[in-house]
Amino acid sequence: MSCCSLSHFVSATTHSKMHLTFPLLPSLSNPRLIPLSHSSSSSLLFFTPQISSPFLFSTPKTASFTLIPTLHLSTPKASSSSSSSSSSSSSSSSSVPDSRSDQPINPTSSLIRNLHLGAMFGTWYLLNIYFNIYNKQVLKVYPFPATVTAFQFGFATLMINLIWTLNLHPRPKITASQLASILPLALAHTMGNLLTNISLGKVAISFTHTIKAMEPLFTVLLSSLLLGERPTFWVVSSLIPIVGGVVLASMTEVSFNWVGFSTAMASNLTNQSRNVLSKKLMTNEEETLDNINLYSVITIISFILLVPFAIFLDGVKFTPSYLQYAASEGVNVRELCMRLVLAAFCFHAYQQTSYGILELVSPVSHSVGNCVKRVVVIASSVIFFQTPLSLINTLGTGVALVGVFLYSRAKRIKPKLAKTKTS
Repeated sequence: MSCCSLSHFVSATTHSKMHLTFPLLPSLSNPRLIPLSHSSSSSLLFFTPQISSPFLFSTPKTASFTLIPTLHLSTPKASSSSSSSSSSSSSSSSSVPDSRSDQPINPTSSLIRNLHLGAMFGTWYLLNIYFNIYNKQVLKVYPFPATVTAFQFGFATLMINLIWTLNLHPRPKITASQLASILPLALAHTMGNLLTNISLGKVAISFTHTIKAMEPLFTVLLSSLLLGERPTFWVVSSLIPIVGGVVLASMTEVSFNWVGFSTAMASNLTNQSRNVLSKKLMTNEEETLDNINLYSVITIISFILLVPFAIFLDGVKFTPSYLQYAASEGVNVRELCMRLVLAAFCFHAYQQTSYGILELVSPVSHSVGNCVKRVVVIASSVIFFQTPLSLINTLGTGVALVGVFLYSRAKRIKPKLAKTKTS
């Protein structure tokens, strides 16, 4: 990579803002009802969505072609191509702004950056809360997870093409070699989201996310098998409370069934396979995509892959005749369609925001934020749906989430130990 292209690569950024206002509490003026179950009157929920302005699209194009990017400002290739002498190499490296330099940091700019990050994390959490609530409500009265997932990918595909058409983010030029590398990731991404929706339709949101807290275990296993990475003692130790907490929560879960449990576990396997494969396959720095475009291309491919499978599995469930039949069974079709669209919007928006945050922070910080997000989603779903939890179930969920946090901290210890050995 040339010095000019590297400078452009580091400096290129885009900025937008997202404002989202979805009231959790019902409007008292003119509430509308949708039956979520035929067995309990408590399942009738109010629904009054309000949307303000467009959401935040993403940020600096500074990521590599991996799902967990790292940016190296100076590489042997770059230094050798700039000059063969040590003096010119020194001047070349000094021309690249280094975030770790000893120059004093402007307190105002630091405050603005922290506020920006805080707003993005808050938006990420809020979108996850609404996505899980709307998605669960849809799946309870429309039990076709393959069709719902395909609709979410399709809605995201429309939004992505709108972003590219309006030049809110540059449209990528995909080569054949890039497509070959992306295809396994898209397949894993498709299966991961489909399996998660199947689990959400079968068990409580809190239980699905408790099981998904075991993602670090699959990351360690797959990284060891496929990449030959050896986990540190602290990483392995952090997996013990994760596994133990999930076992405790599963033993006392009221909504437990094997379909919901196994699909959530399988989604862990597919999602972490995607992340590990991204490290293994996406190594060509000359054919890099930023995180937003990588997510966008994966989403479009996922939509293309899932549509025929959804038709084969569920049939065509968006025909007027089927919707008329659903209405005859007591389903409020208008509210169902509105929540389906809002769930798809939140699905795309939170994915975009997550990848935008990954552009601004380290993967370890993003992992810690993801752990906090899971706590927020579990707590909000328990409150909203009034999910019954026993003491042991609550304890197991808490232990598992603490283990995820310890895993994030253990991953941060590893480079410090390596640096101490080299010194």
